[in-house]
Amino acid sequence: MEKRDYLKDPVKHVDIKSFDSTPIIDSMRDMSFTSRDTAKAADIYTKMINNDDCTVILTLAGSTSAGGCMQVYVDMLKCNMIDVVVASGASVVDMDFFEAMGFRHYKGSPLANDKKLRELYIDRIYDTYIDEEELQVCDMTIGRIADSLEPRAYSSREFIREMGRYLTVNAVKKDSLVQAAFENNVPVFCPAFTDSSAGFGLVKHQWDNPENHIAIDSVKDFLELTKIKMAAKTTGLFMIGGGVPKNFTQDTVVCAEILGEDVPMHEYAIQITVADERDGACSGSTLREAASWGKVDTVYEQMVYAEATSILPLIGSYLYHKGDWKKRSRKEWSTFLDKVFEKEGK
Repeated sequence: MEKRDYLKDPVKHVDIKSFDSTPIIDSMRDMSFTSRDTAKAADIYTKMINNDDCTVILTLAGSTSAGGCMQVYVDMLKCNMIDVVVASGASVVDMDFFEAMGFRHYKGSPLANDKKLRELYIDRIYDTYIDEEELQVCDMTIGRIADSLEPRAYSSREFIREMGRYLTVNAVKKDSLVQAAFENNVPVFCPAFTDSSAGFGLVKHQWDNPENHIAIDSVKDFLELTKIKMAAKTTGLFMIGGGVPKNFTQDTVVCAEILGEDVPMHEYAIQITVADERDGACSGSTLREAASWGKVDTVYEQMVYAEATSILPLIGSYLYHKGDWKKRSRKEWSTFLDKVFEKEGK
């Protein structure tokens, strides 16, 4: 088999606007196990949307974007259901920005011969393939964006905004999360930004410009997100997977406390995960355990133990067709941060 034989059947992203899952969620509410948990999660998200003082933060880890849920996040952001995004670098760069450049992810097999895939420069995410040669084009594009910027330290949010600006002119696929976030003043943070294709591009940028280059300041990320928490007060978390994005976002409550600010715990929290809490693998804690750290309140919290691509479209479609998001005010936290740092002269 040749490379084209593997990369011929692209992953198609589910469109939550094209179907109404309301009857399914309503039925799940009277079922048991994961079904009832899913309905409870949808109900908590509805409370977040209807509390206009609540800032909704999406934390995103894992590969759901590559696996067909990319458009779910885009539509939720554009429909004002998401005010802040905290994600893994792979979700933002290797998946979303990558497809915005016109590349695709492809349906594959977990039983494929991985040595053969390596020979053909095909990367595998379980049953999904990526063309490594195309991914390296993405890497170098990140490097060129870095080359165009004033040499200084940037938060990942500042750099991702420049990626969004780049896409407004150069995108092949116009409907990406990075571009939509730029156009709607929604900040996107990647606290482990260089753990992705961005890392290769930024290393190349610094290699080529050893005396005059940009850097990504993850401490500034933490400070910026904490400033949002301090200003927002009321916050709700919608967490896909766990990892750094989950813990980074939850920690803003503790960080604000250390800075002398009294802020409430995250009032609402939903986590969709397959991780087990018994060995500490659930990114450190369940939501109830996080309450002991002073991070998450336990009045409106729901763990949903499921592989996210199986239920995320149902929750997204339910919220979209319910339509409560139409009444929300936009938070525009990117504009807020710009004004804060302008006032501070930074």
